[in-house]
Amino acid sequence: QVQLVESGGDLVQPGGSLRLSCAASGIIFSISAMAWYRQAPGKQRELAAMITGDGSVTYAESVKGRFTISRDNIKNTVYLQMNSLKPEDTAVYYCHTFARGGYWGQGTQVTVSS
Repeated sequence: QVQLVESGGDLVQPGGSLRLSCAASGIIFSISAMAWYRQAPGKQRELAAMITGDGSVTYAESVKGRFTISRDNIKNTVYLQMNSLKPEDTAVYYCHTFARGGYWGQGTQVTVSS
């Protein structure tokens, strides 16, 4: 079955950095589009960044220039490097694959606060 396991969420001060990881199994990872979504309290889940199988990337306007999505097709892992974090980046971050009809990870909490 498809499994997406996220890690890396934490409490960080404004201006700090975090790297999220998502290990995937049960899919042909190298050709699968992957994404990071986030959901803040009381808000709808929104796309933060996406990467296709051939490495094309898309970012939400709110994270452009601060977040970088990347993938390692040997480790079947997608990453989200988050720099210059702001309090409004506080959310549960979810890994998503568009493969096999779409699957979600369990989410990892990112809290940006002093």
